Amino acid sequence: MNKIKVLLVEDEAVLAMIVKETLEMNGFEIEIANNGIEGWAKFKNRQPDICVVDIMMPRKDGFSLVEDIRKIDDLVPVIFLTAKSQTSDVIKGLEIGADDYMRKPFSMEELILRIKKLIRRSSTHLVETETITLTDNTIGSFQFDFKRLELIHNNTTINLSQREAELLNLLMINKNQVLERKTALLKLWGDDNIFAARSMDVYITRLRKFLTLDPSVEILNIRGVGFKLVE
Repeated sequence: MNKIKVLLVEDEAVLAMIVKETLEMNGFEIEIANNGIEGWAKFKNRQPDICVVDIMMPRKDGFSLVEDIRKIDDLVPVIFLTAKSQTSDVIKGLEIGADDYMRKPFSMEELILRIKKLIRRSSTHLVETETITLTDNTIGSFQFDFKRLELIHNNTTINLSQREAELLNLLMINKNQVLERKTALLKLWGDDNIFAARSMDVYITRLRKFLTLDPSVEILNIRGVGFKLVE
């Protein structure tokens, strides 16, 4: 069985070594970067299974690093580490695309459990998405190509991220019907916790922006239930 590859981006050298040694003792493969710039380089070269990222770092902070990661990969799980306690930082992390949040000091046992949970969720998600099929790829004046991650309107092609395409695909399967929030969260995120819910709201906002090219198409909020894609 392949080891889980963890990228730890942490500028506190002592903490980084403690985390590295503990995770290696528990069967993980871990790579350390001590700032966001080094973390970005190692992310692109090593393709980790999960990232554990401190927020406050020199040269490039954790928020900036994860924003860059999400531009090329919106599926790899990310856990933020922070000494801050402000709710605004938690919300910002979720909007950027964090999957989980841990405040320092934290127990290694809890970190290991959270890593394993996110990896299981990610693996389940990959299996689930293979079963999602779409028979009608039109909505209003749009053509949707799920395999190519493209939303086409007249001569305009919008390149979608994997997560955007999966969410739009699920909405189109349930076109003109209510898609329950919990159903979407469990199918695409593997969890319906606050982190996953906030992340889905961000992607819904992005899809709404794309769909403004055709005013007849919109994603409605069904209060307390979910969403409805209508034309």
